[in-house]
Amino acid sequence: MRYVNCTEKVKWLYWIYALLIVFPGLLNGQNVNDSLENDLTPYDLMSSYYENNFHPFKKKNIYVGLAFSLEDKKLENTDYLVQQVIEGEKLDYNIVAKVGYYTGNYGMAGINFNYYQTHFEGSLFRDPDTLQSNSITRGFAITPHFRSSVPLTKNERLSFFTDIGVSFGMANSLKREIKYNDEIQKQYGTDYLFGVGISPGVTFFAMENFAFEIQLNVLGYSLKVSENSINDDPSSREIRQNVDFNINILSLELGLAYYFGSNK
Repeated sequence: MRYVNCTEKVKWLYWIYALLIVFPGLLNGQNVNDSLENDLTPYDLMSSYYENNFHPFKKKNIYVGLAFSLEDKKLENTDYLVQQVIEGEKLDYNIVAKVGYYTGNYGMAGINFNYYQTHFEGSLFRDPDTLQSNSITRGFAITPHFRSSVPLTKNERLSFFTDIGVSFGMANSLKREIKYNDEIQKQYGTDYLFGVGISPGVTFFAMENFAFEIQLNVLGYSLKVSENSINDDPSSREIRQNVDFNINILSLELGLAYYFGSNK
């Protein structure tokens, strides 16, 4: 007959008792955590990222962004100052790459690089003739600027900003008009551009350090020097200055940005 030590019985009873008490408690705790996580909506989970240590506009942060604007018009019997568009299509777009560095809290020095194109094709009535017109302009610009941001919410997820910048650029254009089906006129042009402008906008952080931006050009001064030549004729030169206060909802720039160093 085998005898079991009384001390061993006590040890075994202790471990069995511990497993019966502790293990169900662990399962219940896990179930509570799972229940809490299941109660959170996707919006709550995304919003929790911005509750602590989120400072997108802090000194030494780095900003990169990409913006674009697009305008596509189909015209029919549209009157302009010196001509009428009988039928035509106009397509304009502008692509802007941006980079910046926060030299201080809520203040950023940056530079934008943009490429744009305008294109029109259609039929015109220019008294007394009807013309077939096809024109295209392509250009680029470089814009050093300074941005000031003002948070609209406590967690800085939504903010208002204002860009003040100076632009330098150049554009080339080609216009071809056909009259009487056989008379062709070609016009070549080169524009040199300089401008100063103010552009307000809104930033909204959608996911972590990624933000959506909406920007509008409101006030600006522009200087354009144009050189044009028609067919083989001598070229002409025109200097034009303009001050605009223009709010055009169709010219809104929609963009996506990323802020390095926002959550630290």
